[in-house]
Amino acid sequence: MASKGSDEVDKLKTKFMSMWYSVKYSWALKSKTAFSRKSPVFLLGKCYNLQAEDKCATVDLLEGSENLVMGNLEAFRQDFASRLWLTYREDFPPLPGSTLTTDCGWGCMLRAGQMIMAQGLVLHFLDRDWIWPEAHSLEALDVETRTSTAAKRFVASLQSTSRISESRLSLVPQAQAEEADAQLKEMYHRNLVSWFADISSAPLGLHRLVHLGMRIGRRAGDWYGPGMVSHMLKDAVKEAMEPGLEGITVYVSQDCTVYDEDVLDLHKAVKAGEASGETAASPPVAEHSQLSTSTPPEYQAVIILIPVRLGGDKTNPEYFDFIKKILRLEYCIGVIGGKHRQAFYFVGFQDDSLIYMDPHYCQSFVNVSASDFPLQSYHCPSPKKMPFSKMEPSCSIGFYSRNPQDYQRFREEMSKLVEPSLQGKYPVFTFMQGRSAEQECPFRERYRTFATVGDFVLL
Repeated sequence: MASKGSDEVDKLKTKFMSMWYSVKYSWALKSKTAFSRKSPVFLLGKCYNLQAEDKCATVDLLEGSENLVMGNLEAFRQDFASRLWLTYREDFPPLPGSTLTTDCGWGCMLRAGQMIMAQGLVLHFLDRDWIWPEAHSLEALDVETRTSTAAKRFVASLQSTSRISESRLSLVPQAQAEEADAQLKEMYHRNLVSWFADISSAPLGLHRLVHLGMRIGRRAGDWYGPGMVSHMLKDAVKEAMEPGLEGITVYVSQDCTVYDEDVLDLHKAVKAGEASGETAASPPVAEHSQLSTSTPPEYQAVIILIPVRLGGDKTNPEYFDFIKKILRLEYCIGVIGGKHRQAFYFVGFQDDSLIYMDPHYCQSFVNVSASDFPLQSYHCPSPKKMPFSKMEPSCSIGFYSRNPQDYQRFREEMSKLVEPSLQGKYPVFTFMQGRSAEQECPFRERYRTFATVGDFVLL
């Protein structure tokens, strides 16, 4: 009887906290963020001049040189609003090993991890220039649109989606071909979102990540750090049964070192389905990426996550310029980190402030089994800024590499940025030839370091 009474108390406590967090985080994004029209804004490799009236202009950049700007204020807004936004949710099916039906108050780093992974998938399937057609019509987050709370099974399998062949597109007028292409991209857009759904069958959803955390003693409601989440994302992709994820994998650096042969081995790896000649109706790799040409079938794309620490108790100001240079690269997919007790997904900067996507906004569960489920709550029209000085030193930096050629170029460019300066500063991370001796260490051992060092408590 005592045990039953204790369970009831725990359920009431959980319900009360869920209600409190729902109220607290439903208002988190109401404050507006001020941007200067005098300084360029950088967003995941693209530069915007907020003062320009036309979409192409020039502006003085960090080194004082003239560089082409990708667009004006409206272009920046649409680009930002097109990034996938994963936030706190409520009223979803209970998480593994718990009665929790919300991640409000504790799941922000998991959501930040989902967002950096989502950006990697957008680059892989759609390319960096992809803009959601409805991004321009998103309204400010003054009122939350509530969606259905009914939990139904996950049905976003790419194998069941229709295919539009190149031969068919060549037989229709150009206007119809463009319309068909837009519809196809929207279908892929929905599939990407559904992979992060808050249900147990979603390969990259919160339920899956919590399940992986349970292997190392973490449970729903516990804190997670950026390094730990990086490894969880790696294993989520590795173990995913989703056909659309067969052409991509995740590499997590060890001890701030990227081993060349480890990454190249992943690029050249052939998964079981591909080796046996099986094919899946997966989204097409972007053919017009500025990073490379289309990926040969024998190559896997690799998302590279590098957990680092940028100082002791506080971020060393010497690293601020390095983070700026990283966020100016188009193959950078952002940084997951945060400030004291809060996790964010950093996507850009202006002057001495980081631009980020904030997961601390409580929204309702979305039923992705509906073919026309609403997408608006997965896109944020309200960018936020934070001074570099408030950034916690522990973070994970993400990059996307389409094939071995991309990796070689990435390695050459990044080596120039991470080399120690003449003043004897230490690089944020390094590249080494060869393979890591610990590339297949046990699951728990891989997480051990990040569970005790370099992460921070998030509420």
